[in-house]
Amino acid sequence: MSLDERRLKLLLALALVLVGAGVWAFFLRGADGPADPTLGDPVLGDASSTSLPGDPGRVLLDGFEELAVGVDPGDGSYLTWCLLAALSREQRARGLMEVTDLQGYSGMAFVYEDDVENPFHMRNTPTPLSIAWIAADGSVVTITDMEPCDDRDDCPRYAPEGRYRYAIEVPQGALPALGITKSSTVAVGGSCAPTT
Repeated sequence: MSLDERRLKLLLALALVLVGAGVWAFFLRGADGPADPTLGDPVLGDASSTSLPGDPGRVLLDGFEELAVGVDPGDGSYLTWCLLAALSREQRARGLMEVTDLQGYSGMAFVYEDDVENPFHMRNTPTPLSIAWIAADGSVVTITDMEPCDDRDDCPRYAPEGRYRYAIEVPQGALPALGITKSSTVAVGGSCAPTT
């Protein structure tokens, strides 16, 4: 048997040992893991240890849902808010059109299944708004102010500087009060406090 054949057999034996150790770790050691692992709420973690956000007197707008967002402004604090949620294509197309009162909500979150680059417009939206486009990793892509526009086809379009997964609209100038700036990290999803 030559030196090369012995090295090949040794490498093959070592590979089999490594594969066997991997199988043992995966099946046998993995069985000792938790019986029912959970990830918890994406924004708030264990709801039993954290109060849920939201004005208890808020009133859900017809046709929309709600969700919580968590904001890390980068100063060591962590803020949570309850927003209206536009989850479906129809809800996102309607947005805050014809809305003059958020009825106790801090704003509206637009949630997409995949990263998109869609611009926004203010057609039929009487309230000046600020918008933050948020990437899937929670980083803020772009922030801009948007002006009201009547019911017409030539309303200005507001586009982000890159792809995003979420957009958050609030009354114009209110993003900093929510802790949302260009350097913030935003987590979208979770439960709001019960209403009264």
